Amino acid sequence: RGSTELPMHDLPALLDGLDPQAGLVQRHLWLIRLFVWIRGDADSVPAATARVQLLVGALQSRPQVRERLQQWWQALLNSIDSTSLLADYGFASRHAFISEVAERLRLKLLPATPETGDACELFSLVFDDAFDARWLAALEPETLAPLIEILGSARPQPGVGAAAGLSLWEFSLLEAVTFCTSQVRASGFSPELRQRMSEPAREAGPFHALAAVCEALCRAYASSRRDGQTTDAGTQQALQDAARQFREHLDLCRQAASSVYTHLDEHGISVSLVFQLRQLRERVLRIRALLDCLLSATPHASTLRLLSHLVAIGHERRSLRALVAANASLLAAKVAERSAENAEHYITRNRSEYRAMLRQAAGGGAITALTTAAKFAVLAVGLSAFWNGLWSSLVYAGSFVAIQLLHWTLATKQPAMTAVAMAAKLKDLSTPDALQAFVDEVTHLVRSQVAAVLGNVGVVFPAVLLLSWSIQLLSGKPMIGTNAAHHVLESLTLLGPTMLFAAFTGLLLFTASLVAGWAENWFVLHRLDSAIRYNPRITAVLGNARADRWAHFLRDKVSGFASNISLGLMLGLLPAFMAFFGLGLDARHVTLSAGQLAAACAALGWEVLREPALWWCVAAIPLIGALNLGVSFYLAFRLALQAHNVAGVERRRIGIAIRRRWRQQPLSFFWPAADAATLT
Repeated sequence: RGSTELPMHDLPALLDGLDPQAGLVQRHLWLIRLFVWIRGDADSVPAATARVQLLVGALQSRPQVRERLQQWWQALLNSIDSTSLLADYGFASRHAFISEVAERLRLKLLPATPETGDACELFSLVFDDAFDARWLAALEPETLAPLIEILGSARPQPGVGAAAGLSLWEFSLLEAVTFCTSQVRASGFSPELRQRMSEPAREAGPFHALAAVCEALCRAYASSRRDGQTTDAGTQQALQDAARQFREHLDLCRQAASSVYTHLDEHGISVSLVFQLRQLRERVLRIRALLDCLLSATPHASTLRLLSHLVAIGHERRSLRALVAANASLLAAKVAERSAENAEHYITRNRSEYRAMLRQAAGGGAITALTTAAKFAVLAVGLSAFWNGLWSSLVYAGSFVAIQLLHWTLATKQPAMTAVAMAAKLKDLSTPDALQAFVDEVTHLVRSQVAAVLGNVGVVFPAVLLLSWSIQLLSGKPMIGTNAAHHVLESLTLLGPTMLFAAFTGLLLFTASLVAGWAENWFVLHRLDSAIRYNPRITAVLGNARADRWAHFLRDKVSGFASNISLGLMLGLLPAFMAFFGLGLDARHVTLSAGQLAAACAALGWEVLREPALWWCVAAIPLIGALNLGVSFYLAFRLALQAHNVAGVERRRIGIAIRRRWRQQPLSFFWPAADAATLT
């Protein structure tokens, strides 16, 4: 931008152009020009506030201009609905992502017209620069007081009985409070919220009395004002009592809405529900801001804060980035509030649990050996890329589901499931004991994942060797030919893009956990277990006892099925789609990669031990596992932090504590203590 010098010579011409008799468009254009002048040519807050002081001084020294401004302001407020600006500006009218994107693109790309009676549209035209929120927030209330006194003389149009003795600003604030209150009541009476509230919250019925206490507040405020003058002390005390009662009911409404979160396991949660809860909270905060403009000891400062807030949220309302961030937050709340699987199943704290994890991981490795053979059998058929990917994905999905049903473990399924539990423990680390407990959990988690990887890889490699030698003994040929074996060595080598592919696989593992959370929540939200258990058509076919068993089975397994099937489909199909678009991304799963490497070794024989390519692949295996686990855990952990509203985590303290544990007890990250007690 240009110079920060104040364009003082523009102000007289601007004030001379003020015409209260001008048409609607001309009045709006003059207002836009006024704020362009205040904003200036540079994003300088001191310069903008100095221009406001200059404007106020000019109005005080020119009574004729001050009178014209009062008439102009009265005409402006009579032509627009300022209540809608105060009550509704910045609130989304819908919660569908695509429709919101279309709306924001329209606001960004299509020009707006000053020929409007919508106060929200005019406000967006006048404050079209995010810089406006900064200079408004920096204004001193004393600077703006003379201007507010000039503009505060505006009165509502005749015939509005409730506004007797009130200025138009006061009347608009009270109307906005009433409108926001009706929105809060409507949200509280919606079936989605009402059915999920706690029983005490429903019995208290705070939403029922909210309208009455709001109306009492409005009457008390009108009674406390007589032609803009404050009345006797008794009336003022009645106003304070009405305001206190209204605020208490607002708090009760927020508490009742918050009780919804305690019933998520029973009823599930939808994006629509989270949207309503957040809108209700924002409406309550807006009501409090409006009340501050009316009742606080510093109403001018409260008004400035409100205007600055409206400017900021107006720009956020047009931002596509803010929309994506908000929906990511909704998704975080939706997925993380419902844990897809019990994280405790994946964390070992003593030697018996550690050995159980090794056994479960060994079973997963044995199944993966069969998966490796089936994968190479699909490749041997020579199908096209899509059909090869489809059949490979079915092989993967069937293998993962089999591991689930046999209660065995695939190492890479752990991180995304345990990240939510780990993030929840970060909510309060204010005490040394809490920090120590978190380090204990980190130790248990790392040790459990190491056990799972060792169990998977330690069994899949010899199992594939044994399977390949058995096939060769029976058929005279190994599982794969030498060309395919050399291709495996070339694709898994550490010198290639293996690490990128391993990180990409970590992203797929995280995505599968999101699908698991969504599927379980959808199952519970629509009460499908109850439908299976009691629906007459289903019970007529299955019988009551069998229907009950199926309901329990699907309720327990639905998240695992969704995660395993989606992961299998992504591992098989996404590389085929990526190749079609020329991206060349592939998947590198640590257990599957170890099985493929074992098949290559069996095909090439003992001579492969002399080839450097083998050892580059061997070196890549632990790094593939680390990236699979690390990327998946990191993404799930960040999502869980967002969902649990964990902010300001003292990473330095946590890092120091973990490093201290590593120096003092490095073995604890790989092998549990002799007893089940927490490490000290």
